[in-house]
Amino acid sequence: MKQVRLPCGEIVPALGQGTWGMGEQPALHDQEVACLRAGMDLGLRLIDTAEMYGDGRTEALVGEAVAGRRDEVFLVSKVYPHNASRKAMRAACAASMRRLRTDRIDLYLLHWGGSVPIAETVDAFERLQREGHIRHWGVSNLDTAAMQELWEVPGGHGVQTNQVLYNLTRRGIEWDLLPWQRERAVPTMAYCPIEQGRLLRHRGLADFAKRHGMTPAQAALAWLLARDDVIAIPKTASPARLDENFGALAHPLDASAMAELDRLFPPPKGPVPLEMI
Repeated sequence: MKQVRLPCGEIVPALGQGTWGMGEQPALHDQEVACLRAGMDLGLRLIDTAEMYGDGRTEALVGEAVAGRRDEVFLVSKVYPHNASRKAMRAACAASMRRLRTDRIDLYLLHWGGSVPIAETVDAFERLQREGHIRHWGVSNLDTAAMQELWEVPGGHGVQTNQVLYNLTRRGIEWDLLPWQRERAVPTMAYCPIEQGRLLRHRGLADFAKRHGMTPAQAALAWLLARDDVIAIPKTASPARLDENFGALAHPLDASAMAELDRLFPPPKGPVPLEMI
């Protein structure tokens, strides 16, 4: 398993499991739980979720999947912006822990920026850390300006990651956000790394993957995994797709292959507003 070092020094898998959309269809419950557990068996032991997903049902599903194996997993969850105040965050975190069946969250993220001042949010994170409810904190969907503001508030340097939309078709962060974070050793967590499946239908990527002996999904993931400071969190409830995603680790891309993908999916030539799905 390729690994990424967080600013705190902890090592986490570079390929994890996303859960957005899980827990919302009762007919898929058993399959989704089994798939998360199978991913853990493969070493995909970073699992990302959020209180927003399924109004808490996704966290409950994750809690069921990791039951009895909690110490094997690096659990990531996210707090709503309107719950990012000192008072509300404590209650939101407690509710997430109940659903996750755990006494701590390994990495707790601000889901996106809101009306609560970022300095208050950082203070709320630090209080939860001191109390042992969360081990680390980070952010999600913050652009460069917001990250600069965060960096300047007391405790802001404690941020462990920024989870953003990043894949072959969404490369805008390479212009300013990714270099800014790289200079400060803040890893990027890439959500929707296969563009919710749309990259699988890209003819150029399919041709590239075939010539390099992999599938389009593996090519898209291998492109992200070629970076030492990027964590990819694809979501799947399919055992076959899970194995396929894991197989991306067996297909490291060399400089020539990366250059070919640059021609297929050109990097930005100027500033691009942060994209979200």
